Amino acid sequence: MLKIINFAQIIVSLLIITTILLQNKGSGVGAVFGGGGGVAHTRRGADKWLFYSTIVLGALFVLLGIASLIVQNTP
Repeated sequence: MLKIINFAQIIVSLLIITTILLQNKGSGVGAVFGGGGGVAHTRRGADKWLFYSTIVLGALFVLLGIASLIVQNTP
């Protein structure tokens, strides 16, 4: 069971790294892929999805860490 949790934690950490790197501060995802550099202060489209997915993945990573501790310490 511990191996499955550790593997899931590695996958989630790679997904977190990917979503954080896709969030380009100030420009948004559109500029990363060659879009215009409009000045918008609200999150729209893919930026909003990346923002929320980063929060969900971070919470999932923490929960997997807690689950790993619980599984390790059970006799």
